[in-house]
Amino acid sequence: MNLTDIHGGTNFFFESGGNPTDLGHELANLASGFGQFLWSQQQKCQQQDHEDLSATNVEHDGDRTPESVVLPHGGLWRGRTRSVGQAVAVTRLPSLRPPIGFAHRGAKAHAPENTMEAFELALRLGATGLESDVWVTADGIAVLDHDGLVGRRPLRRPISESMSADLPRHIPTLRDLYAVIGRSVDLSLDIKDPAVAAEVVACARDVGAEDRLWLCHPDRQLVSSWRELSSNVNLVESTRASKFVGSPELHIAQSADLGIDVINLHHSDWSGGSVAMAHRFGLLAFGWDAQFDRILDELLDCGIDGVYSDHVDTMMVSIAKITGSGHSGA
Repeated sequence: MNLTDIHGGTNFFFESGGNPTDLGHELANLASGFGQFLWSQQQKCQQQDHEDLSATNVEHDGDRTPESVVLPHGGLWRGRTRSVGQAVAVTRLPSLRPPIGFAHRGAKAHAPENTMEAFELALRLGATGLESDVWVTADGIAVLDHDGLVGRRPLRRPISESMSADLPRHIPTLRDLYAVIGRSVDLSLDIKDPAVAAEVVACARDVGAEDRLWLCHPDRQLVSSWRELSSNVNLVESTRASKFVGSPELHIAQSADLGIDVINLHHSDWSGGSVAMAHRFGLLAFGWDAQFDRILDELLDCGIDGVYSDHVDTMMVSIAKITGSGHSGA
């Protein structure tokens, strides 16, 4: 089934004056066919993503501008096809602020994650934000690492039980990073150990960057408690829509009441309607794991306020298309 078949079925629905049984059969066929059509489109997108990821880990050269297909009756599919012209203008839902492009664990697709090399490369690629995971050492130093474990198996030990001087050289401290970036870019930190929160805020305060610090955790009650540390930091509830308490509207309203500033969801949890709902309650909407230009474009068209990606060059090209910044991804 294709869109023409579906359109014909809908015409039958409105124009039919025949037997009700025939109408019921036609509607059942229409519903089944439409479901098959949606499934086929999803499979095509998933296959395209698989091919993109398999082809190369880093895409430095080629134009990553997505292309569009005009469907019958004025529809627009923001898919990828190389048999048509470049992308046409689409209506974009408004964001509450210029979207931030967070480099996930630095330029993870291009350099070892959570290292100064990765963070500095992300900045050269044009990232307007950096993202990392933060832990605290036994001597109270905030350090950036994903797993929070050091040493070789089977002798691995938690960072919280290690002195900062004993950590591998590739693990930077938060103060090392702030010495490079100051308050020039936004910094999003997953607070892996709640005991580190006060030190994180202190590091940001020392360089005047509290208002560009985004503190992330899935427990919104815990996140809300960090308001006591600073009135200027941004509080981020990082979760999944499946973990919402009650309806999405109720959950978002409760988060707003707790003083949360941002709802941060996996890209697949967001739609134009859910982004607009977050905005209605005064919350920003961030989307993570946005690794492909198709996904980035869809999020940005929905009015998303921030995205997280390993592929900084791809991410910044997508953002440039809607901000007009002219970034080329080079």
